[in-house]
Amino acid sequence: MTFINVGTLGVVPGQREALIAHLTQRSDVLTDLGCLAYEVGSNEQEPDTVFVMEMWVSAEAHQASLTRPEVQAAIAAARPLLSGVFGGFRFDVSGSPLRD
Repeated sequence: MTFINVGTLGVVPGQREALIAHLTQRSDVLTDLGCLAYEVGSNEQEPDTVFVMEMWVSAEAHQASLTRPEVQAAIAAARPLLSGVFGGFRFDVSGSPLRD
């Protein structure tokens, strides 16, 4: 079952664009691990927040990705840009009017 992880990442003031640049670097590794979509965005009303939406083939694939050295390195590189304020939600997809 497809799995969605939507999150908000609090950013150190003035570092939003740096975090967006880091999170949007091309990564074929994510595709290989089962990531179907990884969308990063911002909202001018919340200048110290970055929004991320991940779609995975399963919750297990998402969880397994977090143990991979490449993913751990990317997380470590992002940490200095993060304020430590996080939010979000996760769910299994039941369906969509856009696909069968």
